[in-house]
Parts: sequence; structure tokens; C-alpha cells
Amino acid sequence: MKIPADGKLLRIFIGEADKWDGKPLYEEIVLLAKKNGLAGATVVKGFLGFGCKSHMHTANLLRLSEDLPIIIEIVDSQEKIDTFIPFLDAMVKEGLITLEKINVIMYRA
Repeated sequence: MKIPADGKLLRIFIGEADKWDGKPLYEEIVLLAKKNGLAGATVVKGFLGFGCKSHMHTANLLRLSEDLPIIIEIVDSQEKIDTFIPFLDAMVKEGLITLEKINVIMYRA
């Protein structure tokens, strides 16, 4: 698979506790990205963050580690990302989705 040098980076910011059909939302998004033939996806778990409700999510030992921030990054062409976004619109009830231009240097198996 080849990604154009002028690819796109899709970032999805959600919470660890978010679900889709009773399963972790981040996992379902990655499985759907794979099913739709996107170039790749990575899930990153944060240890501190807040969103539009200004509720602090933290992994601090003195506080209960619940609903930590999750970022899903997906890189591919504009066209493939565009076809994937409607799925996210249905799945992501709370969160943030961003899209930025990137320069793909290398993509190898």
C-alpha cells in the first residue's frame, strides 16, 4: 500500500470508558479502520487531560484512574479519510476529531 506524500492525519480524542455496542470505542474504531482498508491506526492512552466539560481525567495514584484520555491516530489519503469520517460521526458521541495535512516520509512493511 502506498500513501501519497501529502497525506492526512486524523486524530480522534475520546475517553477510555467510551463504548460502542458494549465494546471499547477505541477498539471498534481501529477495527473499522482496518476493515475499511485504511493504512494504519494507533491508539495512545493519556495520563492527564480534560475536554469541553472541563472535567479532569488523570492517572494520579491519589485519584481513581477512570476514563483516561485516548487518542486514535489514523494516517491515509484525503479520499480514504473522507470516506471514514461518516462512520465516526455515528460512533463518537463525545470527543474531538481533528484533521491535519502531513508529509509522509516513509511507509514500509
